Amino acid sequence: MNAEQVVDKILAEANGQAETIRSEAHGKADEGASRLQTELDAFEKETLRLAKEAAEDKKARMLAAARMDNRKQYLFVQVELLDEIFEKAIDRINSLPEEDYQALMAALMANAVETGDEQILVGKKEMRINDRVIKTVNRQLGPGFKGNLQLASERTDIRGGFILRRGNIRINVSTEVLVGQIRQELETELAQMLFGDEQGQE
Repeated sequence: MNAEQVVDKILAEANGQAETIRSEAHGKADEGASRLQTELDAFEKETLRLAKEAAEDKKARMLAAARMDNRKQYLFVQVELLDEIFEKAIDRINSLPEEDYQALMAALMANAVETGDEQILVGKKEMRINDRVIKTVNRQLGPGFKGNLQLASERTDIRGGFILRRGNIRINVSTEVLVGQIRQELETELAQMLFGDEQGQE
């Protein structure tokens, strides 16, 4: 399976993920929704570009070295390449421009809310998810919600995104978890697409 086919497959899966987010967030956001859609489209394209770049730049070299080693090493190389692809996806979200990042987080937050009075925990270095973002989400919450989200005073060990907390219940919407969920859905099929031909040649 060549890199172009890998890109096509990831595009289809990314479009599905984006459509789910857009459907669940429908009716909860104001003009931020248009920015969210634009950013989702840009994120999908960037994820595909990174996947294609990783496949083109590293696949040949890494697989050539792996063929000289045993099966265990070959599998390690597969995981290493997949790790790099999804790690770049996390970095891409966390390095979004401030306005785009805040719009994305606000939409995800509005979508994750259950009661409207939860606390929002952010990472130790997080500066962009602030009181202004929380107030924006509170205004967006429709009928049936209290619109009383609050930014927690303590910090947690996540690289990006947030954790929604109410009592002992936590909903993890960190960027690591979001990309990890996508990875669980894609990894087996993506590995087959990237490495299937080489596995057959061993």
